[in-house]
Amino acid sequence: MATLSLSRWAPRLATLVLWALAGASAVYWGLKLSAPAAGPAPVAAAPEPILPDAQALARLLGAHVVTAAAPAAAPNRFVLLGVLAGTRSGDGAALIAVDGKPPRHYRVGAAIEPGLVLQWLGRREARLGASVDGATTLALELPRPNAP
Repeated sequence: MATLSLSRWAPRLATLVLWALAGASAVYWGLKLSAPAAGPAPVAAAPEPILPDAQALARLLGAHVVTAAAPAAAPNRFVLLGVLAGTRSGDGAALIAVDGKPPRHYRVGAAIEPGLVLQWLGRREARLGASVDGATTLALELPRPNAP
């Protein structure tokens, strides 16, 4: 007798489950289609083009690049505020203020401004020139400490 009642309810339960799934699907798609459309997708900005360094490319290919002479640098434009010099390596960094702006650190070989490179560092001085191996254009010294 148990099989008789199960055989009567099985089609009814299957029908109920199918109608519930159909209703849930209708509600889902109704909500999906009635939602406000999102605005256009944001456009990613194009990356800045990479400009080749003509002098570096010429050096790589073996050409001897002649650099332009450094602009006439007034000594009072540059103030040497600190030096961290490697005594054995010849390397290091200097703290230099340009035109009264806050000081920045520069490593040996770094360009301080176009045509002016930090060439060499000593214990209390820094030398600047057009290139690392070129002639020195400007020599900066640390200010002397006030003696009490």
